[in-house]
Amino acid sequence: MYKLKVNDKYDYSVDKTAEGLFINDHKINADVKQLNATTWHIINNLQSYNVEMVSFNPADKTAEIKVNNNIYTVAAKDQFDLLLEKLGLSSLNATKISELKAPMPGLVLKVFVTEGAEVKKGDNLFILEAMKMENIIKSPDDVTVKTVKIKPGDKVEKGQVLLQFS
Repeated sequence: MYKLKVNDKYDYSVDKTAEGLFINDHKINADVKQLNATTWHIINNLQSYNVEMVSFNPADKTAEIKVNNNIYTVAAKDQFDLLLEKLGLSSLNATKISELKAPMPGLVLKVFVTEGAEVKKGDNLFILEAMKMENIIKSPDDVTVKTVKIKPGDKVEKGQVLLQFS
């Protein structure tokens, strides 16, 4: 049994049993043909659908799928996720990052954030030059910058705290 949330808007319950596939407790009699590793063709109720898996994140149980050239974001929860949520333990997996340390010794070339800035996961934080290579260090999570302990031109050592988050 899975609970799916599509585009953070629509909720679906999906269950596959020996009797077949059920979506919101309605049996689905679709003809599904897998064309390759990421593409399927589905015929259901005399309607044709071309489905492509654009991206998949197994850790977050999220995917982007393209159905007839429309992209949808799907988040799934299995029975274990639902049980943890029911018991109030779902937030235990979430780790709160409080600081960012230098991954290697190097020279800070540019800092993109300031104190108080809200950054999203994957946003650029700063450029660190190490072994004649420029490394763009990105945010590991959605955070608010509390303290910036570096400026362009600073030499840093591996493990040194460079940014603190609140």
